[in-house]
Formats: sequence, C-alpha cells, structure tokens
Amino acid sequence: MQPLKGITVVTLEHAIAAPLATRQLADLGARVIKIERPGVGDFARGYDNRVRGLASHFVWTNRSKESLTLDVKHADAAQVLERLVLEKADVVVQNLAPGAAARLGLGYETLAARKPSIIVCDISGYGADGPYRDKKAYDLLIQSEAGFVSVTGTADEPCKAGPSIADIAAGMYAYTNILAALLQRAQTGRGQHIDISMLEALAEWTSYPLYYAFGGAPPPPRTGAAHATIYPYGPFPSGADGGSVMLGLQNEREWVSFCDKVLCRPELAKDPRFAGNARRVAERGVLRDIIVDAFSTLSAAQVVARLDAAQIANARVNTMHDVWAHPQLQARGRWREVGTPAGAVPAMLPPGTWADGPRMDPVPSLGQHTDAILAELGVDTGTVNRLRAAEAI
Repeated sequence: MQPLKGITVVTLEHAIAAPLATRQLADLGARVIKIERPGVGDFARGYDNRVRGLASHFVWTNRSKESLTLDVKHADAAQVLERLVLEKADVVVQNLAPGAAARLGLGYETLAARKPSIIVCDISGYGADGPYRDKKAYDLLIQSEAGFVSVTGTADEPCKAGPSIADIAAGMYAYTNILAALLQRAQTGRGQHIDISMLEALAEWTSYPLYYAFGGAPPPPRTGAAHATIYPYGPFPSGADGGSVMLGLQNEREWVSFCDKVLCRPELAKDPRFAGNARRVAERGVLRDIIVDAFSTLSAAQVVARLDAAQIANARVNTMHDVWAHPQLQARGRWREVGTPAGAVPAMLPPGTWADGPRMDPVPSLGQHTDAILAELGVDTGTVNRLRAAEAI
C-alpha cells in the first residue's frame, strides 16, 4: 500500500502534530525528509526514554523518515534547504513558531512563485492570523481553549485527555488536507497552501457539546467516564476481582433485557423511577447503587458474560499493558516490527487494510541521512566536511 510512492515531503517539524501527519504520508509510501537541528534534533527526541532509551512520542511518529541535520540559520545550510525544496519537494510541512517559516523563505507565496506545483502545509496553535496567532500553543492549552477540558472529568474537577488529542486532531487534518491537495494538483497542476489550526481542529472534534449548548443552553455535565446524557452508560466495578467493566444501553428494549439477564431483577424494568432514559439519568445515583450491588459478587469476566448474553454493549476497561496483548489486535495480525537506533520494537499497522501492506521502515537516528541527501544534491565531500566543521549540518 504505497500510493504516495514518488512523492517527496520536506518537513520542518517537532513535537506531535506535524510529525504524525508526515508519518502517515510515509506510511503510504511518500519519501519524508525531516530537517532537524544539528546535535539536538526534534525536541520530542528528549521527552522520555521509555522505548529502549528512545522517546515514546518520537518512536510513534517518526518511522520511515530520513533525518537531515541543518542549522537553517546558517547561510550555507539555508541554501541547501532551499535547493532541497525547489529540486525535490512536492510538499513542505512545518510547525515552527508563527512567521518562522516565512523568514526562512518557506512561505507559500514565496515558494509558489518559483514552484507553482508546491503544496505547503503550515500547522500552528491558532492559525496564520487573528489576535491569538502568536500565543504559545501546547496541547493542554488548546484542550482548554477549545472547551474540551470543560466537559471532561468529574463534577468536581475538569480533566484533560490522556493522549495529546489537540496535536493528533491537527495532525489528522493536515494529513487529509495534504492528500486532498495532491488530488487537486493531479487535476490542475497547481499546489496549495494549507493552514491548519490546532484550535480549529479540536473545536471540530468538540462540536457535539458545542451544539448541545446551542443558544445558551447548559452544556453537558462532566460525568467522569460515564455518559453525560445516557444512563446506565459508563464504568461499573466488579466486586469479586476489583475489575471494571464499561457498559452502555441505548434503548428501552435493552433496558428490559439488562434488568432481566444482567441484574437478575426483571421487576426494575417496570419501576417508574427508571421509566425512560431521562428518568434514569435523573436517578443515576440510585440506579448506580443497584448495579454496583448486583455486580458485587461477580468478576469482570462474569459481568461481561452476562452482558454478552443480554446483547448489551460492553468493554473491559483495559490498561496499556492489556492493549499490548489485546486478543483482537493479535487475531487480526495488527503488529509488526520496525527498526530503531536501539533495535527493533513492535509497531501497530496503520488503521485500514489494503491488499499490500504499508511502508514501515526504521525510526531514524539524528542526522542519519545527512550525507546521502547532500550527495544526492551534488554537494561534494569537501563541502560536507566544511559544513560539518562549521556545525551547519
């Protein structure tokens, strides 16, 4: 599955949003050349050392890329970058500080004047203009600005999402917009400027609570891992083993089955306190006590068995260790291995199944491909040595 084979992406990226977008382009066969600062590289390389001494974020978002070290503020290195973009790139991606790419001569208008087919994707916290343009924009800050934190957590305390969802949302929209721009270019021959805002990406993902609060209506309340407006829908403890099971009811037919086959209390289906979802939501405290009591002598596996027999939607509340060994992922053969500077590590196949598998090449070491890429541009060995001595590469 390499429909982007022959497409070259040059990316000035760090952290998560842009690296996730370009890794997915690499998954589809694109050549992705990652520009990194000499000696330091993408600062996500230093986030932690949980994967055999490598950073978990970096291993996740940077396989199948080539690492070229350039000090883009050095005149000779900047010239190399300009040549690389003009001679090789189909797509340029960057999530530097606002205005930094333009100062490097990598703004869309500047590049398109010389290479009309170029696609430039700028990723930032708040977009290319507006009063928030220059505000620092980390994932948690955007989760807050987009309203996500206000509707996530418990009644007593708001919470962020565990993964970096603002970065992920922006990376996904960058990825899909680049694919659309490549399709458009195939028809018109012209490139495109794409401006991706983390705020706008996550605000799109938060549109359900936005509409729920339309016209000044109260927003959905924070209810922890339970559903804010449907009950019972959320996690419940299994008393026999200290486990937890997530379950969800969608209609009255399921409520009757739940009372009969799961709680073993069929009379509750006719209890006026719980007649209809709105009343069950209003009486969620009372109903939760009933459910917890019914599960108090059961293990998580026994609860799941009852729910399955009643055809009630359910899931185990898995830990990260559980997911590594998840039987469904194992049965569908979703795990492969990719190389890293510290040896091979497991890697999940990208979502989607094609007849031919995706590209899953190693995670690069810092500057691993510098000499090869410079040679490809015709830079002689003496010049490479001079650039390295000047710490330009």
